[in-house]
Amino acid sequence: MELNNKVFVVTGAAQGLGEHIAKRLGSQGAQLALIDLNQDKLQTVCHQLEKTGISAKGYSADISSEKQVAQLFSNIKDDFLHISGLINNAGIIKDQFLNKINAEGQIESLSMSNWQSVIDVNLTGVFLCSREVSKLMIETKSQGVIVNISSISRAGNIGQSNYSAAKAGVVSLTVTWAKELARYGIRVAAIAPGFIETEMTKSIKPQVLKHIESSIPLARMGKPDEIAHAVQFILENDYFSGRVIEVDGGLRI
Repeated sequence: MELNNKVFVVTGAAQGLGEHIAKRLGSQGAQLALIDLNQDKLQTVCHQLEKTGISAKGYSADISSEKQVAQLFSNIKDDFLHISGLINNAGIIKDQFLNKINAEGQIESLSMSNWQSVIDVNLTGVFLCSREVSKLMIETKSQGVIVNISSISRAGNIGQSNYSAAKAGVVSLTVTWAKELARYGIRVAAIAPGFIETEMTKSIKPQVLKHIESSIPLARMGKPDEIAHAVQFILENDYFSGRVIEVDGGLRI
């Protein structure tokens, strides 16, 4: 797919991977519909992109809400007329052990709220956005691409029952939808980043980060633009579908 003048939707675009994905696609001439719950940060990103000549419009929405997502994509269609691609990047983490004995000798369990909130955003949000965008692509007879951001944690990672389950689900949906939507000219693929230098990983304790970096064969964290580069590859390669690209510096969890 040629990116110039195509319309791409990026969720979680107010910072981190989403912001860098938007910058890279915009630098290739793409028009951007950017989604985030944080309206102030989102508008700042849009203004910054526009200063560099990139066309970007921000939309504030909760992607875990079926009603909001339906209205969101209706608005995007009205503004842009068609959509060529969706990058499902939005995600949150609320790490907690399934059960753990604390310093007082009490058992602390993964709370239902921490479980559900991560599943709602990281899995249900991907489902809702993909359902709506693929419906629009089919209605307008537009070939398109859906790129889902998974994680190497999909294989299971300590303290991340909720996150790992959601990211594993994202990969399963990717394979399923690639098979279902191919008849309409819609490709679906995923990227599984390792540890990337974003706001999310900055919250990790320094000593833990140091240990993580030492375990990565390339001995460093990934750069956000390296994930954005992988997104660009998927969008531009018309024969790539139903597969996952791991961008993790050689690390396997």
